[in-house]
Amino acid sequence: MSSVGAMPTLGEIVAAVDRWYPPETAESWDSVGLSCGDPAEPVDRVLLAVDCVPATVAEAVQLGAGLLLTHHPLLLSPVHTVAASTAKGAMLHRMIRAGVAHFAAHTNADIAVDGVSAALADRLELRDIRPLRPDPAPPLDQLSVYVPAAQASALIAALAAAGAGSVGDYTECAYSSDGIGQFRPQPGAEPAVGKVGELHRGPETRVSLVLPRARRDAVLAAMRAAHPYEEVAFELTEQAPLPGRIGTGRIGTLAEPMPLRSFAEHALARLPRTAWGLRVAGRPDQLVRTVAVCGGSGTGYAEAARAAGAEAFLTADAKHHASSETVAELAGLAAELALLDAAHWATEAPWLDVLARKLSQTFDGLAVTVSQLVTDPWTFQLS
Repeated sequence: MSSVGAMPTLGEIVAAVDRWYPPETAESWDSVGLSCGDPAEPVDRVLLAVDCVPATVAEAVQLGAGLLLTHHPLLLSPVHTVAASTAKGAMLHRMIRAGVAHFAAHTNADIAVDGVSAALADRLELRDIRPLRPDPAPPLDQLSVYVPAAQASALIAALAAAGAGSVGDYTECAYSSDGIGQFRPQPGAEPAVGKVGELHRGPETRVSLVLPRARRDAVLAAMRAAHPYEEVAFELTEQAPLPGRIGTGRIGTLAEPMPLRSFAEHALARLPRTAWGLRVAGRPDQLVRTVAVCGGSGTGYAEAARAAGAEAFLTADAKHHASSETVAELAGLAAELALLDAAHWATEAPWLDVLARKLSQTFDGLAVTVSQLVTDPWTFQLS
């Protein structure tokens, strides 16, 4: 974290965003991270936008921003040149000449705990929000170690330093129970307590902690290094896989049920205004209480929304045939699902306010601006 009042470097900002939205959680086809910029350069202002397009690049240059941070990548599709005579090359050249770095957090931001879909659910004032399709939580082990009672605290500290005992925002989480341990050292043993050939019985503590499976080797090495015994008695159990806190889309409930028409009016009023507005497939009088959302193109998750108990699913980029087939397939089911098709940009823009708060709280010396430009490609609509 940057010190109070200090101007952070681009590298410090990138490191913070990567902690919040780890790049390794992005889809394999995605292109996230820096498009241009020197991590060692100080940054005093950042502009946040959904899209890296000529209008937002010009806005960043006019503001004197050292960083344009967008949701959509600039170089998602492969290019063979970034010559200034090409559209993307012209933007890169303008940013580099003006000292503006560009960074994108895309699918890694979509699925995050406080990412794009979560921000959309919050904007619609949903309650009890959870992932629509949760990703598996990182696999965990449970380690139980038997240690002389006097050394239990030191062992817990060593295991925690190696990565065990972290649960959410808590560290050094452990459970201890006391009992009597026994062993008989055999010839060749060098016991820390007791004598070779004699049965030793004494007070011991059973210490139990969870640990990420990826840290198993490091934690076991720390256990053996910190334990006073020549041979360590322990149990290691792989925990069953569990759903994680991140995942695609979100589902939650409204404070009170309302007809679909009323919910559509509520959604339209809460979303950033665009020329696209909101299209709805469903009965206007259908009662809606449970709502699923997916920022960006999420119509492929309609069945998951219905299966999760949603009466309405709001997303973007609904295609005619897929939507028609979905509505037809679900019409014969007891649980109806209404589809609401909003502008792609409008479903993702609410996340910018979340990111702005996180950056402002982390870097006191950083001015954060959220672009007010509507960069949805559809500029007007006739009906």
